[in-house]
Amino acid sequence: MSTRAEIESLMFLLEDPDPFVQEQVQLRFMELGDRAVPLLDQIRVQTKNKEEKKRAKDVLHKLTFATLKEDFAELLLEGIGNRAQLERVVITLARFGHPTLRESEYVKTLDHFADMIRPSLRYKRSEREKMRILMKFIFEDLNFRGDNKDYHNPANGFIDQVIERRKGLPISLSLVAMFIARRLQLPVFGVNMPIHFMLAFVGEKEEQLIDPYDQGAEVSYDQCYFFLKKNNVTPKPEHFKMASDIDILARCIRNLMHSYERNEEHDRVQELKSLLGLVEGEAV
Repeated sequence: MSTRAEIESLMFLLEDPDPFVQEQVQLRFMELGDRAVPLLDQIRVQTKNKEEKKRAKDVLHKLTFATLKEDFAELLLEGIGNRAQLERVVITLARFGHPTLRESEYVKTLDHFADMIRPSLRYKRSEREKMRILMKFIFEDLNFRGDNKDYHNPANGFIDQVIERRKGLPISLSLVAMFIARRLQLPVFGVNMPIHFMLAFVGEKEEQLIDPYDQGAEVSYDQCYFFLKKNNVTPKPEHFKMASDIDILARCIRNLMHSYERNEEHDRVQELKSLLGLVEGEAV
């Protein structure tokens, strides 16, 4: 049985410059496996030392990635054909950044968000009114917004951290909106536009593009065409089609790969690449 004292000693030895010592420490951690996870997580949460916190996170990641990959693959085998299944796998993916994440907590949080806004949608309102009420709730009342200061921070790509920080990328903000909308049976979908992921409200009578990175602002197709041309992308009809759940998941992983690449965390990039390979295999 491992003790906190042993874990702390091993963490201290990770600072040793001798490669042999570090190798032996890593082997001991692998031997301890899941038994070390709760104690490592305590250290990660309690320490104020940034380097120690990072070392604890790194060891946690190494001990838990294999299990994460197995769970991720199992969910893909079950199928990603609806919004509920996409939500499960996106929350599972968040364990890549937070290995001890309690997935049920974020499901409950999304349930709570939907419960908060549901009474406002019970009245006889038009589709457009419901859309605007929902977007105001998410981007004004809950204050979800784009991270303009640290766009490439990996935290912006993990759904749990987006919910906690209320900041994220266009696609992660879109996922929050889509998951809340699912609970309210509102037709909010993702649009896999190049460079900038978008939302679309597709009602029975009308369709409206929404920019999740601009506080849920309504935008026109002409504005999107102009944006793409300005960024040297030739607009095509497929750029504005509703994205499949598999395409959304793949784009989430590619965004994370890009963030870790910028941080020169190449081991993380390779691990994400292996997850992306599983997703692309399902897309064939």
